[in-house]
Amino acid sequence: MTTATAGLLSELHNGVLRLTFNRPERMNAIDLETMNALADAIAGADNNPDVRTIVITGTGRAFCTGADLAAAAMNPADPHVVMDSANAVIRAITSTAVPVIAAVNGPAAGVGVSIALAADLTYAAESAYFLLSFVNIGLMPDGGASALVPAAIGRARAAEMFLLGERVSAENAEHFGLVSRTLPDDQFAAHIEAIATRTSKAPRLALELTKAALNAATLDRIDTALELEKTGQVELLVSADFAEGATAMLQKRAPNFK
Repeated sequence: MTTATAGLLSELHNGVLRLTFNRPERMNAIDLETMNALADAIAGADNNPDVRTIVITGTGRAFCTGADLAAAAMNPADPHVVMDSANAVIRAITSTAVPVIAAVNGPAAGVGVSIALAADLTYAAESAYFLLSFVNIGLMPDGGASALVPAAIGRARAAEMFLLGERVSAENAEHFGLVSRTLPDDQFAAHIEAIATRTSKAPRLALELTKAALNAATLDRIDTALELEKTGQVELLVSADFAEGATAMLQKRAPNFK
């Protein structure tokens, strides 16, 4: 069964719920409607015994390149609503009973990085990369990134991603421990299929309790991080620095922060 809602494709087949960002013309940049649809789809899996595994991926050459600034500029939303929607996605991924696989088929940026790292198993194609360039537009990392990234690669490398906005290649992502594994592009789809088939056939309760224990041990500060990020980001989203940073990005010029 396949459905399409708000830039998101949803397909359930043989126990695997595949959720695919479907805005390739925007490099799968995510708008508020798609964010809400993603959170609802993941949360709904808990009440569906037919769902044994969730795979999140993107259409075309990108995974998810973060918030769609162009859409936000045309239809601005309350910053509190935006942050609550992003946080709902991360909470849904980390709390859902079934394993979540992030199939990072191409660039992941902004909240796209957070979505990928919140998953239980994160795989990247060699052509992918990870970028948290919030600082370049006057914002701070969100989507739980301040907990998810250091939990994976440590404070020093996380600081470079956050404070310098440095891109991490798929090769380095595996080397650093940011992802479970990086695969050649021509082997990527088959690997994701094999892993999803394996987890969909495993005992659901055992996986649920294992996931809960693992997250309790490694992501015990995720809720605190989400709330701190919300408080900071709400302030920054109405700042002069963000107005200049977003405008500069859309105009493809260097920002001039005061």
